[in-house]
Amino acid sequence: MNADVIIQGNNIFTGRDNQTMKGFIAIKDKSIVAVDTGQNMDKYIGNGTKVFRFDNELITPGFHDFHIHLFLGSLSHDSVSVHEARSEREAAVMVKQFADSRPDDPWVLGFNWYHPDWNEAKLPTFQSLDELIPDRPVLVLNAEGHSAWLNSKALDVLGIDEHTPNPPSGEISRDEHGNLTGLLYEGAIRNALPAFQLPRQRRVSIFKKFLAQAAKLGVTGVSDMFAATGYELGDLGLYREFEQSGTLTTRINFLTALDGDLDRARTLRNTYTSSLLRFSGLKQFLDGVPTTYTALMVEPYADNLSTKGEPFLPPEMIEKWVLEADRDGFRVRLHACGDGAVRLGLDVYETAKRKNGRRDSRHTIEHIEVIHPDDIKRFGQLGVIASMQPAHMALTESFTDNAYLNRLGLERQPFTWPIKSLVQSGAPMALGSDFPVVELNPMLEIYRAVTRLHNDGEPKGGWNPAEKITLAEALRYYTLGTAYGNFMEDVLGTIEVGKYADVVVMDRNLFATELEEMLEAKVKLTILNGQVIYED
Repeated sequence: MNADVIIQGNNIFTGRDNQTMKGFIAIKDKSIVAVDTGQNMDKYIGNGTKVFRFDNELITPGFHDFHIHLFLGSLSHDSVSVHEARSEREAAVMVKQFADSRPDDPWVLGFNWYHPDWNEAKLPTFQSLDELIPDRPVLVLNAEGHSAWLNSKALDVLGIDEHTPNPPSGEISRDEHGNLTGLLYEGAIRNALPAFQLPRQRRVSIFKKFLAQAAKLGVTGVSDMFAATGYELGDLGLYREFEQSGTLTTRINFLTALDGDLDRARTLRNTYTSSLLRFSGLKQFLDGVPTTYTALMVEPYADNLSTKGEPFLPPEMIEKWVLEADRDGFRVRLHACGDGAVRLGLDVYETAKRKNGRRDSRHTIEHIEVIHPDDIKRFGQLGVIASMQPAHMALTESFTDNAYLNRLGLERQPFTWPIKSLVQSGAPMALGSDFPVVELNPMLEIYRAVTRLHNDGEPKGGWNPAEKITLAEALRYYTLGTAYGNFMEDVLGTIEVGKYADVVVMDRNLFATELEEMLEAKVKLTILNGQVIYED
């Protein structure tokens, strides 16, 4: 058999074990037809065979990011990021400069403000935006995507005033006098959806940029979480157009909201079934995030004993929806950052298992930023997938600025991002980025999982070093773990004969690279379905 492509190298990480091998991969059409040590390579080479030869580079299965917000992330790269700002004023100036550069945009959109990083760590208000941009609506999402900062014009356009009631699972922020502050939390962001309605030309442009970025980073697949807090963002029509034209270069497994409406979900499940674009399940939020005290905790916050957060929706409603979805064969993925929300999610999955019977549901808990020790073993017992984003533990540049230290207190800190403990309990593990909360680059997540360090190199030895995992484990949870999470482990996730040819070549052997250099690693070659989609 003459192969279309052969990749020869000294360091092939097939994902079947923890070692690399010297040899070659032969690809025909969309599939891998041979993985060998090199003795038989010549018999696969014909006149049309493209041969790639590598020395010290690392060859791995294609990366699959198990948790992203594709459309929101793509838009963030076409808007202003204020991540580098160190004050409210500096962030507002950056938004103003961007607004001046895009005078025809109906809305001024921004991303990534994070007030704990500011010199004065207090929440922003509409006044600073009004001072610089009084006549155009402005909306800036925070780094975690759970709150939005607006100016007065945006509030007016959206019809929000002092008398507007809080929506379900959301809050319109007011000061002690009942006046609007310019912040929307969680489900209240739904009111801002007009800001995300883009003309087709811009949607096509930002989607093309996303696909190019994913290919450059070796991301051959993503799980696109349409459901955000109280709203959905995605563009199935556009995705399908790209698939039909042969230009969809990233596998998209998408999830829509778990909201009690299974008719729509059934239609999507029956319609989107290809290996490139497929319906993957239903998602819902159990809580928010610890930094805003909206994550649901078992015990009160260490720095605010008056609250332990609240579930976003009544637990009995969540249980009803999950039971119905599980009975109809759907998989469910529940956002749970706080240990109380993690427990709630496990409880409803356990109830579904008891009432509906055991099946291969692959239900999932998202984030698990902190867990109660009593609940660790339940993941393995219930077969619940742990979907985690290691880079979230280091959203601040320095460890001392990490808000989780104060929010959670000393007793809960050993149970933050408990990756190793969950794996040891028998939990299936899948890694992702939560793009655009964190950049799409898999190396960032893998580095955090292996080192548990902030960018300042602290704390020495890593935060909760017992929860570190090995490089081989991290690579596997970004490839085979995510393939399993999408019910595709038979055709993806490892470099094996018969599987789809999704292969990535890094510019260095990560197993022989100093940890601090891991973030410098780049992709040299990305192959999807046997086709080269990126080559450096």
